[in-house]
Amino acid sequence: MKVKSEGPKLVPFFKATCVYFVLWLPTSSPSWFSALIKCLPIFCLWMFLLAHGFSFLGLLMFAITHILYSSAFGMKPVNVIAGLVVTAVSSVSYLLLYPYLSGPFTYLVAVYIGLIGFMGWRAVAGLQLANDLWTWTKLCACLGAVLFMVSDLTIAVNKFCFPVPHSRAIIMATYYAAQMLISLSVVECQDAQGARKRA
Repeated sequence: MKVKSEGPKLVPFFKATCVYFVLWLPTSSPSWFSALIKCLPIFCLWMFLLAHGFSFLGLLMFAITHILYSSAFGMKPVNVIAGLVVTAVSSVSYLLLYPYLSGPFTYLVAVYIGLIGFMGWRAVAGLQLANDLWTWTKLCACLGAVLFMVSDLTIAVNKFCFPVPHSRAIIMATYYAAQMLISLSVVECQDAQGARKRA
């Protein structure tokens, strides 16, 4: 199983994540050290992907933009039902946030929800459980995208609507898990393409 074989290589990521939650540095007094501790798990994922032949610039862009996530997940299969479900979830999320938004945030949040919703659709669309066509790559991508959406929605609700209990823990746990799962899906995809080329 590919995910299991890659597990030991993710030990630095798990350790860095544990360090973040153990130290639990206060956000009220930001510092270079706290920023480093917060970013360390993502640096570990970058190193994990660099070990598999990915370029640093590509990783940086991949980590900060949902457009590239969507591109990585591809446009096939279309899966209209998945698109409708994600559209409904995205619409409800925006309707929940809308009364609390003002000024440019009214439009910026709409655009951002549209982008992350599109990314989520492309990730979910690839997972075809009914036809027994699922793979660990697609499962990791789907779970990672869903967790990314949960993380971002928690940020938005906590910022614009009302304080979410334990928001920081929820946001960071889902964010780190999402990044790890999407990284695994990309590695498996590249390994599969390499195997096809060698065949």
